[in-house]
Amino acid sequence: MSRSDRLIRLLQALRTLPAPVTAQRLARDTGVSVRSIYRDIDSLRASGADIGGERGYGYSLVEDGSLPPQMFNRIEIEALVLGLSEVRHMGDPALAAAAAAALAKVAATLPSLGQQQLLHAVSQVHRMTPRYLPAAVLDLVREACWREQALDITYQDRAGQVSARRIWPLAIVYLDRMLVVLAWCCLRQGFRKFQVARLQAAHATTDSFRPRRAALLRDYRAQLAAEAQQASPLPD
Repeated sequence: MSRSDRLIRLLQALRTLPAPVTAQRLARDTGVSVRSIYRDIDSLRASGADIGGERGYGYSLVEDGSLPPQMFNRIEIEALVLGLSEVRHMGDPALAAAAAAALAKVAATLPSLGQQQLLHAVSQVHRMTPRYLPAAVLDLVREACWREQALDITYQDRAGQVSARRIWPLAIVYLDRMLVVLAWCCLRQGFRKFQVARLQAAHATTDSFRPRRAALLRDYRAQLAAEAQQASPLPD
């Protein structure tokens, strides 16, 4: 790990872990030695980060000079807390961790009043069970969408038939209680929706469809909108 990457990871740990956080905890979370933590704390302070605390007690990030100050009004803060809280309860571990990290970054750049409003936001989400069941292939599908690379999948359709297909994944759609991948199916030569829960296996390929994802997704959305319009009865 490069030194710059190590400093970024340390700064993010200071943003997210409950303060004061000990050097031992920081070392465990960032994968370096305690001695390296002491040196890196000094480096961050020298570069402008206002880090309180000392060796043997713990550290806290008083002011994060690496991020520009953010100005949100109170209802915007409520929206941020509510939206990111919902993401944390979806059942996707990667998105849950990302939501927590994003909220910590926002909090680190707010003035003190904004930080208090965020800490005591009245809009909260609490779910007894995750909204979506965790799917082992979800990280792979998301990465394939980002990279615009085809996936080879094994899929069980509604009738129970299993088929092997190559798809170009375009987007992951979070429906009410279901995750759906919008994709171009190379087997059927057309747009298809695949339920994530019915993906029995998925494997990355080197087959790239870049830079066609944006145009394909736009066309698919237009097709879905047209189908929805045809299915809806016209008003009298």
